[in-house]
Amino acid sequence: MKITKLLVANRGEIALRVLRSAKEMGIQTVAIYSEADRQALHVRYADEAVCVGGPQSSESYLRGDAILEVCRRLGVDAIHPGYGFLSENAGFARKVKEAGLIFVGPSPEAMELMGDKLSAKQTVKAYNIPLVPGTDEAISDVEEAKRIASEVGFPILIKASAGGGGKGMRIVNNAAEFEEQMQLAINEAVSAFGDGAVFIEKFVTGPRHIEIQVLGDEHGNIVHLFERECSIQRRHQKVIEEAPSSVLTPELRAEMGRCAVEVARACNYTGAGTVEFLLDDKHNFYFLEMNTRLQVEHPVTEQITGLDLVKEQIRVAEGHPLAFTQEDLTITGHALELRVYAEDPANNFLPDIGTLTTYVRPQGPGVRVDDGFEQGMDIPIYYDPMIAKLVTFGKDRTEAIERMLRAIDEYQITGIQTTLPFGRYVLRHPAFVSGNFDTNFIRDHFTPADLTPAATDPNIAKVAAVLTAMLMTEKKAPVVASSDAPAVTGSNWKRNRMGAR
Repeated sequence: MKITKLLVANRGEIALRVLRSAKEMGIQTVAIYSEADRQALHVRYADEAVCVGGPQSSESYLRGDAILEVCRRLGVDAIHPGYGFLSENAGFARKVKEAGLIFVGPSPEAMELMGDKLSAKQTVKAYNIPLVPGTDEAISDVEEAKRIASEVGFPILIKASAGGGGKGMRIVNNAAEFEEQMQLAINEAVSAFGDGAVFIEKFVTGPRHIEIQVLGDEHGNIVHLFERECSIQRRHQKVIEEAPSSVLTPELRAEMGRCAVEVARACNYTGAGTVEFLLDDKHNFYFLEMNTRLQVEHPVTEQITGLDLVKEQIRVAEGHPLAFTQEDLTITGHALELRVYAEDPANNFLPDIGTLTTYVRPQGPGVRVDDGFEQGMDIPIYYDPMIAKLVTFGKDRTEAIERMLRAIDEYQITGIQTTLPFGRYVLRHPAFVSGNFDTNFIRDHFTPADLTPAATDPNIAKVAAVLTAMLMTEKKAPVVASSDAPAVTGSNWKRNRMGAR
């Protein structure tokens, strides 16, 4: 069935991303928005736009019935959910189909199967997919759980079955702290997901987070579009991604790709999805979970394959078979993505809010910016604090890194703190440049002091070194602050913030 009018049930950069691809395909578009997003770029870009409620997500972007009513009223024949919000809500996907509309995504059944980590593990077990040692079903008996944990061997990970984004997850290093950590995991899982089911896995020390992009159609064709390295994370959430990974050999890439395709086949997957793996220091890999939607970091896969994943999603939803086979796909060049968040990395990455007083995007060869803001706009407090995805592409990893550093320097944002300085720090760090890093990068290599001006700007560092040498040579007396000078106390991040105002 040909899609003629598409509603994008999302906001921000991903809404714009989908709208642009739909426009290129000659499809009419409808945007929805909350009261907080009346002036948002995706609202102005779409052919039509409808307000669906208040600023809170629960009052707007999560109102499935209101969204379906907009579709009925405007003659929409398909819905693209983007990511987040209702994108992995099997109940909503089912209602979309029952209303006679096309849901641009997998079937509700596939979502349900892979949306629960335990059912996902049980499903892929029959396909000989490597799994992290642990329980295959939810467990609530503390003593039994403690016994299993001892058999698996500490440290272990207690995880919410319905979880994601690091919520409902606790690392337990020994039996003495097990009971308290298990109860905390259960409480957080109930609060975040309304489901307190937890399970136990062996905690893989020093892992790398490798995910494989898959694409399937309604005719049984499934391919993988190679891997993305997503190991630079804060609070178990990704900040920097790249494709391909610097650590995978061709043989390991082929084997992980085969397993990812088998995972997708296990749930009759259609559309774009991602199979996530942990890779240990000996290059053993283990199935982690499947995300049944488009991923935030999909642009790096698009850069190295030359495919538009949103267009592929739409074509699959229309019933077309994939226009290529696995043998047709190759990796060209290297791509990096930095998530530009309104966060202060010098203050434990706490979200920042305010107005984009200055907002100038970087440009030039190999630079792509997916965003949903412009200068003068406010960062809403109601949603994820991501401002943009900064993507660079080069003929190899070195060129991609060089272009990312240039793009970070060109990106001008004032009025709020962002993760741009952190991105610059990571891309210059020897561990990242060498490819010798894992998901513990921040723990092992980063402190807030690393983001002082002298630490992040090589020119400032040179000047400081020269001045220090001059002072030492001339044996000048120490400079004493005048009594009427304001005292500056507190942490580095406070001093930085004071200087920026």
